[in-house]
Amino acid sequence: MSNGAAPRVLSQAGFLAGLDALIAVYGLAMRPPPQQLQGRRSIMERHAGYSAFRAVTVARGDAQAGARASAEGGAASAEGGAASAEGGAASAEGGAASGEDSGDGSGPDSQVVAFAYGFRGAGGQWWHDVVRSGITAAAGDRAAAAWLADAFEIAEVHVRPEYQHQGIGRAMLLSLTAGCPYRTAVLSTLDAASPARQLYGSLGFTDLLTGFSFPGNGPPYVVMGAPLPLRDRAPGPPRPSR
Repeated sequence: MSNGAAPRVLSQAGFLAGLDALIAVYGLAMRPPPQQLQGRRSIMERHAGYSAFRAVTVARGDAQAGARASAEGGAASAEGGAASAEGGAASAEGGAASGEDSGDGSGPDSQVVAFAYGFRGAGGQWWHDVVRSGITAAAGDRAAAAWLADAFEIAEVHVRPEYQHQGIGRAMLLSLTAGCPYRTAVLSTLDAASPARQLYGSLGFTDLLTGFSFPGNGPPYVVMGAPLPLRDRAPGPPRPSR
């Protein structure tokens, strides 16, 4: 596991209290039309009430400290960028470590620069039901149940652009899923050769559906799944030449 910023665990109350800061990160990372941000906020509020909700965040001071530690240790990693459907997954990078905090990430040296969250998937949730139908159609009900019957759904992973490629996304994903009592983790991201998709692959995620269209005429997505716990195959420092 490489050196990097230490994500802080947010309580449900802390997550809801800090929604303004989280939506600001989402807007910078995803650049959606401004009129969509209020709808995204409503979705995130609803997600916070789902079973086994978990959230992590990285503050500016933590990210800067992690970057200094990585530079001093000679470590390096780079991934990042993606998108999200109603609750499927988003922009990310690479790194490591974890911490805890029940606050909202406020304060002059703790401005939120990244966040991630997820929850247990269940019938009646929009993303879960759409994806289950897609996997059932493509591979059968047994495959859908194998991936989704006992799954942690990673809904959002976002990093401010100026903090990408520093290991923050990897750190958040590992922290978010650490100790998860579920069999699998699932998410969706744009179906493109993006750094985020490479990151997910390095953590053990494989493609379950490709070229998948969610309702609403959006771009094609890939749905990915991984057994838990996630593996960590972060790129190490370059070996010296002989």
